Amino acid sequence: MEVKIAPRMSQIKPSPTLAITAKAKALKAQGVDVVGFGAGEPDFDTPEHIKEAAVKALKEGFTKYTPVPGTDELRQAVADQLARDYGLEYAKEEIIISCGAKHSLYNIAMVLFKPGDEVIIPAPYWVTYPAQIYIAEATPVIVETLEENQFKLTPEQLKEAITPQTQAILLNYPNNPTGTSYTKEELEQLAQVALKHDVWIISDEIYDKIIYDGFTHVPLATLSTQLKEKTLLVNGVSKTYSMTGWRIGWVAGNKDVVAAMNKLQSQSTSNPTSIAQSAALAALQGPQKCTQEMVAAFKERRDYIVKRLSNMEGVKCFNPMGAFYVFPSFAGLYGKRHGDRLINNSLDLADYLLNEYNVAIVPGVAFGEDKGARLSYATSMENIKKGLDRIEEAISQLR
Repeated sequence: MEVKIAPRMSQIKPSPTLAITAKAKALKAQGVDVVGFGAGEPDFDTPEHIKEAAVKALKEGFTKYTPVPGTDELRQAVADQLARDYGLEYAKEEIIISCGAKHSLYNIAMVLFKPGDEVIIPAPYWVTYPAQIYIAEATPVIVETLEENQFKLTPEQLKEAITPQTQAILLNYPNNPTGTSYTKEELEQLAQVALKHDVWIISDEIYDKIIYDGFTHVPLATLSTQLKEKTLLVNGVSKTYSMTGWRIGWVAGNKDVVAAMNKLQSQSTSNPTSIAQSAALAALQGPQKCTQEMVAAFKERRDYIVKRLSNMEGVKCFNPMGAFYVFPSFAGLYGKRHGDRLINNSLDLADYLLNEYNVAIVPGVAFGEDKGARLSYATSMENIKKGLDRIEEAISQLR
């Protein structure tokens, strides 16, 4: 029987980060001692008070449908947090809770984009962004950033990329995979260009609380009332509270866009899981010390991994301002060999490290930059040291 799949699916590839993680887990299940740098989630457990809130909700029978855009209490808690932390004022009608920030981004794409629209994405980018834009039958316009500019989109690059078909710019900061972020002044320069051309800004700020060295996170929506109206702020509990599996994310922004997302969500997932919403409420309203402790541990790991990688032959490693990834350039190794194995690109390197040295990294080509690879330091210091020892040994064997 011939199965005819919708043409849009020809543009979509499985998530390489999840594929690498799955392959590493499969090898581990066979007894292989694999060090995995692929995971895009904190290695810490969800804090106890958050889990207790979920158990309490379960025992009290909070297991039915909630309003499609989330409970009033959770939407208000998101609004309260944005007001408390950043001075941003949103009504509940301007906030929608979805099944993770990835779902939030998908909903935005489906309600804003149509065939012929263009969406600007700076590279390196999170692997899902182009795929979701293709699903919406729009066109991702990839703008390559440079390590010399700290992997940041410049106003000049943005001006050059905008066309009459540009519908939106998708910014992610702190960034996955590079860990770069923007100062207030840099954001203001980008905002001037965006407002001049009247395009939407989708601002994925899921790592806003995972920042280092006193860097200040500035939401784009804080810069002006006009910009707030054109910015869709995406966030969630997954990274900040180590709640990746709970699947709670949200959008704060223009009430008409949020209303359209609500309509779409009503015909797709309906409400996010009731129990997970209760847990998210506890996360936002409860003590924040758990996040501070997690960030302190990430900083220690970041300092170590950047120093080690920077001292390896043929490797350059940018020092991230936030998130929990490094994106070193391995281009200095390309063209070298290990026996019959030629390392020509990031896929070759990832394959070499996994099959010869049992180290899992995510090839940079998945993020739109083949010179690099992503290593997550959301794993123990013991694993980081072991993995870096193996990478160093692997590099030493290349000729």
